[in-house]
Amino acid sequence: MLKSNYSGCTLEVGTDEAGRGCLSGPVVAAAVILPKDFSHPFLNDSKQLSEKKRDELRPFIEENAIAFEVCFVWQEEVDAINVLQASIAGMHRSIAKLKTQPEFIIVDGNKFKNYKEIPHKTIVKGDAKYLSIAAASILAKTYRDEYMATIHQEFPQYNWQKNKGYPTKQHRAAIREFGVTKYHRKSFKLLPEQLKLNF
Repeated sequence: MLKSNYSGCTLEVGTDEAGRGCLSGPVVAAAVILPKDFSHPFLNDSKQLSEKKRDELRPFIEENAIAFEVCFVWQEEVDAINVLQASIAGMHRSIAKLKTQPEFIIVDGNKFKNYKEIPHKTIVKGDAKYLSIAAASILAKTYRDEYMATIHQEFPQYNWQKNKGYPTKQHRAAIREFGVTKYHRKSFKLLPEQLKLNF
């Protein structure tokens, strides 16, 4: 059973991101403030849910949240500042865009930077512990998946509609055969050969 609140503050925002481990596409971050009485029988860490369940939950979260925002950090910025900094920047921007500013921030994972004067707490596996972080993980994941399905139309050979840009064997085989696109993260190890050391 996920908890509704960590800090005791009414306006507590949960934030999370999707796409950190991908070879292509943006990192997408979301921030969600839920009312104290919010509940849904399916709500859990987005990774534990089917795509169908995530797609069902997204409008429910958006309709019932006190406030929510989603922010895309494009692959060029991921390359420029690194994926961890891009994730934190995306979470900060999502929080900044909220129509209701939070009193406390809870963050999935163990890395974050202070945002303004608002206190925060990092929570490892927070998306499986707190409703607002789980809700943020679902929004981040569904918005990102939707975007990857859109750019799949432009470059169908990479099958982003299915692999969402993650380093699957098929995705890497396509990179080997067709090369990289404007959507690939040039700072990432796109092929296993890049990991081999020359002795």
